[in-house]
Amino acid sequence: MNVGKVGAKTLRALSKAPARTHVSLSARAASQCASPGSSSSSHERPHFPCVDAHAARESRIISSRSVSSTPPVSSGPEPPYARPNPKSYKVYRHTSPLPLVYADSLPSFDIAYETWGTLAPNKDNVILLHTGLSASSHAASTELNPAYGWWEKFIGPGKALDTNQFFIICTNVLGGCYGSTGPSSIDPSTGEPYATRFPILSIFDMVQAQFRLLDHLGIERLYASVGSSMGAMQSLAAGWLYPERVGKVVSISGTARSSPSAIAMRFAQRAVLMADPNWKNGFYYDGLPPHAGMKLARQIATITYRSGPEWDIRFGRKLRKLPDSEQQRPDKPRTPALCPDFLIETYLDHQGEEFCLKYDANSLIYISKAMDLFDMTAPTLSELRLTPPAPRSGPPPLPPSLSAHPSSPAHSQYHHLLSHSKSHPPPPNPPLHLPDLAAGLQPLANTPTLILGVQSDILFPVEQQREVADALRVAGNQMVSYYELGGVWGHDTFLLDVQNVGGAIRGFLS
Repeated sequence: MNVGKVGAKTLRALSKAPARTHVSLSARAASQCASPGSSSSSHERPHFPCVDAHAARESRIISSRSVSSTPPVSSGPEPPYARPNPKSYKVYRHTSPLPLVYADSLPSFDIAYETWGTLAPNKDNVILLHTGLSASSHAASTELNPAYGWWEKFIGPGKALDTNQFFIICTNVLGGCYGSTGPSSIDPSTGEPYATRFPILSIFDMVQAQFRLLDHLGIERLYASVGSSMGAMQSLAAGWLYPERVGKVVSISGTARSSPSAIAMRFAQRAVLMADPNWKNGFYYDGLPPHAGMKLARQIATITYRSGPEWDIRFGRKLRKLPDSEQQRPDKPRTPALCPDFLIETYLDHQGEEFCLKYDANSLIYISKAMDLFDMTAPTLSELRLTPPAPRSGPPPLPPSLSAHPSSPAHSQYHHLLSHSKSHPPPPNPPLHLPDLAAGLQPLANTPTLILGVQSDILFPVEQQREVADALRVAGNQMVSYYELGGVWGHDTFLLDVQNVGGAIRGFLS
């Protein structure tokens, strides 16, 4: 299979459908935008509905004092982000302290999780699936929650994460707001939300909390740890922390060391959010949430998730359709509006509007900061006082299809295939930190690892995926599978390219 190319049919489907869907959405979101100079009187004060929308949203919040339960409107390939119902997921309550990297121990915590497939009697078919920054544990539909999940097309019988073979667990991360303990949770010592009294988290802390859940479930070893975006960081961290407990690692559109450019993008999101007067240093839970800042932060984030070529295909330089209420002078070209006017502007406006009340602002701040802090180079790990464990001593696990016949000739052939993977030429100018990263990744030297990168990704550039693969190989790992994906969808390719992403995962796991 050639995972570097995306089928033309898939490209046409994804590039046309969202644009058609969005025309009506953008017309609603940006209708009656003010156009300077278009007023019947030049002395009239201009009107800006896109600015008034913030005040209108605030009035609705004051009136309802609760988050709307209206289902999210589809606006393209983005996953739905809605607050899950507590009855639709399971919760594990850990009652003993959890040591943290940057702070004192967390006295107790909850982890929300969902599962798919059937757990084998010896519990050797478990895959831990890690989420991105803002996703919930609802990766696919379940009996408790039949709603479409954020990785629906990848989980199920015969799919990339094959529920005929594997038992998949997905959690909401520590620090989140979809059932797991985070800043919006009640601090047992005060009876009030933690807010910004919540301790600073690291990616390693999130993974440690997940392994407390695995301990509770009696799961000693994972067949694989799989993650995309921030989940890829967690997946690498899981394999690093527990080499003997994690059989394989899959890292999709991730990194082992947050880059300055990604840190800058996430800082900009936090800055506009924290500048919202409703944020109140994080103590907003008894009042209005910082919805305007959240909307702007989401708009910035959306830009980092996509790519310029995709914008050209989906929107180009097209303008929104003018409503009948907007009059234009017959002797002049269309008057530009300062509110959303281009379709791409209306799209970003809609994305921010849909998200701003569905995620906790403090969770966004804490989790994005944990991503910025992630750095698996040896000097940084040493500063964090994280002692590197020894690489795994045993062979990687066999897939369920072979594990019933361990003496089969296919056993040795399977491991032989793992040690021969598609590669790219050695970098002509390797980054200066590559030796430190290789030293830091030493505990993963004997863990089969799949690295998937996307050539159009601007948030986690493909160079970072090559970096991880190179560092693992320098560390002595002879079982690194590396692929680069084409396409124009940027960072969110891992959500969209079912054929190539799913095919690479299926081939690596089976």
